[in-house]
Amino acid sequence: MGNIYLWIKILHVAFVVAWMAVLLYLPRIFVYHATVDKFSETSKIFKTMERRLYYFIGYPSALIVWGSGLFMAHMLGLYNWLIVKFVFVILLTIYHVNLGKYLTDFSLDKNGKSSKFFRAINELPFLIMFIILICVIIKPEINF
Repeated sequence: MGNIYLWIKILHVAFVVAWMAVLLYLPRIFVYHATVDKFSETSKIFKTMERRLYYFIGYPSALIVWGSGLFMAHMLGLYNWLIVKFVFVILLTIYHVNLGKYLTDFSLDKNGKSSKFFRAINELPFLIMFIILICVIIKPEINF
């Protein structure tokens, strides 16, 4: 497959780490943001943190993960475990987009979700990532 594949793989793993950090940390910020007054200075600080985390780290990381992942899949070929992995990466992407919707709600002072809600959804990306890791490392024989 060549040297380029390994460099793309390094890029992929590095940006998976960055993307996962955002998917795990942003809802944690939402937990605390949901508990402060909408018009407080603290709320303004949270809005800045959330926006920067999502748009400057999360969004570019997700794009690089998808681009590098598709390149590697093209080079590697499709296996059933890889198809399952893609399904779960799609779920992470949907989760990411939903975080963007919550971010918009906070930025417009229209958040209707509780801190308990954000605490609960904070666990989802870890569970999805765990399944993805099983697919990538174990490469289970999955028959459709």
